[in-house]
Amino acid sequence: MEESKITEKKIDETRENFRVVAYRASILFFSIVDLAVIDPMYQYSLQWFSNLFGGSVSNSERKEGMTPPQRIKALNDHFTLSLYDNVCRSLFEKDKLLFSFKLTVNILAGDNKMDAQEMRFFLAGPSGDIKIAPNPTTWLGDLEWAETYKQIYSMTQ
Repeated sequence: MEESKITEKKIDETRENFRVVAYRASILFFSIVDLAVIDPMYQYSLQWFSNLFGGSVSNSERKEGMTPPQRIKALNDHFTLSLYDNVCRSLFEKDKLLFSFKLTVNILAGDNKMDAQEMRFFLAGPSGDIKIAPNPTTWLGDLEWAETYKQIYSMTQ
């Protein structure tokens, strides 16, 4: 009984360590599911995804004495590259860059390495209800001037 409790505790700890891999896999899965919005032809099954994931678990780097963080990094790196390569084989050339961007953004957002406001600005440009002074320069575009003006204005308030 005691031995089974110790074994159960080790299994639980190991499972918790690898939850990060499952989280990354879910990000990747929903990234490829969203491709159907771009073109209805881009549809991938959960079974295909699971088989690819299982192959990555088997084929990713394994060394004697690897720590859990090293193994997690190896799994995430291998699976991300494997998924990217496999999906890109089935995409039209015009959609590959968009897929790369979407995958990158989703991974960064999932890892909390992306500022949501910077992303909003990147996608939509400046917004707000500040009255912008006229652009006094010829070398700075109106959009860039407006954002610079708003940043300076917000620092002085």
